[in-house]
Amino acid sequence: MHDALQTLKSIEKSSALLMERYDALKESHKVLQQELNLTKSKLIAQEQELEECQNKFQSLKHANTLLGSDNDKRDTKLKINTLIREIDTCIAQLSQ
Repeated sequence: MHDALQTLKSIEKSSALLMERYDALKESHKVLQQELNLTKSKLIAQEQELEECQNKFQSLKHANTLLGSDNDKRDTKLKINTLIREIDTCIAQLSQ
């Protein structure tokens, strides 16, 4: 009878220790999940910023091409206006 009582106490002690470890791991998992979500959000923001910079770079490339061209002023103004509309569209899409 005494051995059974000791075995039961040992099982209870082990169960309590396992529950403590489980709770600690559960909390650790929660913290890691929050960090992961934050990292994902930062990555999305950086990807959007990169895309915006790439769009601006392309616009600048186009503007530089236009500045160096021999086309008449009217055609150049029309091309610039087209580029401005494209940039406005991109900005509107990024703002959504």
